[in-house]
Amino acid sequence: MELFDIDLINKYNRSGPRYTSYPTANNFSELSLEDYKQQSVLSNRRKTSISLYCHIPFCDTVCYYCGCNKVVTKDKSRAEPYIDALFKEIEMQSSLFDKERLVEQMHFGGGTPTFLSKEQIIRLSNKLQQSFNFSPNGEYSIEIDPRGIDEDLIESLALARFNRISLGVQDFDLKVQKAVNRVQSFKQTKAVVEISRKNGFKSISIDLIYGLPRQSKDTFKRTLEKVKELRPDRISLFNYAHLPELFKPQRRIVAEELPSPSEKLNIFQYSLEYLIGLGYIYIGMDHFALPDDPLAIAQSEGNLYRNFQGYSTHSECDIVGLGLSSIGQVADSFSQNEKSLEKYYQALDSGQLPINKGLIINQDDKIRRALIMELICHFEVNISRLEERYSIKFTNYFADSFEKLVEMQNDGLVELKSDSIKVMDRGKLLVRNICMLFDSYLELSDASFSKTI
Repeated sequence: MELFDIDLINKYNRSGPRYTSYPTANNFSELSLEDYKQQSVLSNRRKTSISLYCHIPFCDTVCYYCGCNKVVTKDKSRAEPYIDALFKEIEMQSSLFDKERLVEQMHFGGGTPTFLSKEQIIRLSNKLQQSFNFSPNGEYSIEIDPRGIDEDLIESLALARFNRISLGVQDFDLKVQKAVNRVQSFKQTKAVVEISRKNGFKSISIDLIYGLPRQSKDTFKRTLEKVKELRPDRISLFNYAHLPELFKPQRRIVAEELPSPSEKLNIFQYSLEYLIGLGYIYIGMDHFALPDDPLAIAQSEGNLYRNFQGYSTHSECDIVGLGLSSIGQVADSFSQNEKSLEKYYQALDSGQLPINKGLIINQDDKIRRALIMELICHFEVNISRLEERYSIKFTNYFADSFEKLVEMQNDGLVELKSDSIKVMDRGKLLVRNICMLFDSYLELSDASFSKTI
């Protein structure tokens, strides 16, 4: 498998969306509460399953690379008013959805969800289970910070219905950790992985980042050797995007300590080849999974999907977003909650859902979304199936994209046939660039995105 072609990467490596949605979140505008409620009615007619995303924004220390919406505080008392607000939001949201609809997925993200105490996590999970109809076979995951986690907390997460766990690691090199203000030992991380497996967690995922200050191929090689020892079921290998003008914590990173563009590519190439050598399947973009993991199985069976949490095994779920800044996807709408804690509380205190903005997608969005999702999840598009589903003639509808698509074929990124577009091995790392050809919003956007590699 020839994935890494440095000449092609240098030619195409530009900034672009990660396509956790289409249209992407930077295109959201106004969405009224009445519009959202109408979409929930449409959602109930379609009877799809439900995915719950719950955002816990608090962190007790700030990681300098972070671009998430968070509240940095060591004051644990701030969690309880937030739980109270979430309970109000859960009641409002659950009242909009038919009770027989199954929750197939739940994800707690952050921030740091384990900023909450074990009692608060169990109480919040119980509230969700009382308010929605949970599947006995669902995928229920939580992001955790391994620092300060003990067996008691892991046992509590299992009691709270969680069966999958995601650990932030980023890098095990102490110099890199100090440069980004996240010192976390391998011993701590290994202990949490072992305790999680002992408590029956089905899947363990680890997040890594390449391109951080003081990183090199040699330092990251040692990190990967430690990851090999942990043998997580899934690995996310993210490209660090240094955007200090957008993310205030990144201003504390010394730009001169960042690896050069060529060294960053060296790190990525080595990591890619190393992980594939360990038997991981390259799912796409930044995700790897062991062959028996549901993510790899979903891709092989054609059921993989991509949403705001990354790649997903459940393709037809409506996402109900809960908490500060969380994003939902209900029927033909996207919605995003208030990003200010004060405004979030104010909305709920006044008896209103805290939705700040969103979008109702049109037919063109649906067509382009279907195409982009097929490319980014399965590296292939069945043209006749798309034409039949949406009553279009592919070559006419996407005429503006064909010149660049032919150029990509000449470069060996894709194979064009009358009935399909297939992403070749050399195009898989550049799948975001291929998707960008079909993004009608891109030229109108002034948003800042990370480089595709």
